[in-house]
Amino acid sequence: MVKVAILGYGTVGSGVAQVLCQNKDAIARSVGDEVQVKYILDVRDFDQSPYGGTFVKDFSVIEEDPEVSAVVETIGGATVALNFTQRALSAGKHVVTSNKELVACHGLELTRLAQEKGVCYLFEASVGGGIPIIRPLTMCLAANQIEEVCGILNGTTNYILTRMIGAGLSFEAALKEAQENGYAERDPSADILGYDACRKICILADLSFGKNVDPQLVPTEGITGITLADVDYADGAGKKIKLLGRALRQPDGRVCAYVAPHLVDGSHPLAGVEDVFNAVLVKGDAVGEVMFYGPGAGKLPTASAVVADVMDIARSKGARPPITWEQGDDQTLCGTDELASRFYVRVQAGADALRTHVGEIKLLARSGAAAGETAGITEQAMTEQQLRSKLEGMEVLSLIRVLN
Repeated sequence: MVKVAILGYGTVGSGVAQVLCQNKDAIARSVGDEVQVKYILDVRDFDQSPYGGTFVKDFSVIEEDPEVSAVVETIGGATVALNFTQRALSAGKHVVTSNKELVACHGLELTRLAQEKGVCYLFEASVGGGIPIIRPLTMCLAANQIEEVCGILNGTTNYILTRMIGAGLSFEAALKEAQENGYAERDPSADILGYDACRKICILADLSFGKNVDPQLVPTEGITGITLADVDYADGAGKKIKLLGRALRQPDGRVCAYVAPHLVDGSHPLAGVEDVFNAVLVKGDAVGEVMFYGPGAGKLPTASAVVADVMDIARSKGARPPITWEQGDDQTLCGTDELASRFYVRVQAGADALRTHVGEIKLLARSGAAAGETAGITEQAMTEQQLRSKLEGMEVLSLIRVLN
């Protein structure tokens, strides 16, 4: 019997307990052994919980119990969760997590510690919630040199943009609706400012390119500056605005990683990803383009991915190949100032003045445009720094990269 401890009984932790319980027979048949929750760690009391007899408040109970072979960390953050993860791995216990902040910021040291102790540190649920992406990247696509990973990595921002596009809601109204529906936290900063997507693209970049990518070094822009005017102009061009995390291999081997809104052509697969759904597009030199799509968060979808990692450990008896990557250096990352693309530009100026500054541009129109407002998409690809230099002296209202 495989005995498991769950750290945290919030949305994901309770979902993990539920899936392990309700699907216990199918899980046992699949892995060849029963998987049982022995402990659930939480500082709160859950007197009405069906798992009442398993709750503990002292992590050392789990740490010192030789019967517990796997620990599921769903606490979140990178303080207490880091401490408990280090202690669990050091005690020779496998650890499974859904914690993107922890993996993005400390994944390198934790994967190395796991390797040193001969145990597994798995984190399938840390990027795409219920979407399988870590295992495909590290196993199914292992024969490829990955050229690019690009995706809609945050369900909250995708829901907000979907409602702005489909229902004509302002950013503020769409955010309020997302909060009322439980898709956005009371403090939505990590989502709407792009930090959540940044952590996820860093994990994908680590795995895709084999070098550690520090989230603090990745340029990150959220969606707070997107207006209905931008949505309307994009629609007139047959495009949709999406918040994307991207990591691209450069010809010299460096990685360009960033998070920013993009205009995506209506025919592109990512354009059809709506509401709280996520999608990750991977380009490999052998396979070409493949896309992974599904619920990027939520209690049971995320628990599904967590339990799959637990089953992987139980099935392999912990003997699966380790997941790890190398330490990055000053040559790992290059800035987005080296990434040329076309841009959507909206300015408070006339069309002739805009052309004079940026050259050839495809002008866009929308009903109800403010007097003196001009918007268009540059014909020439250039870096953002080059474009901003050309626009110097103009009143720039919006500047959004166009996905190639």
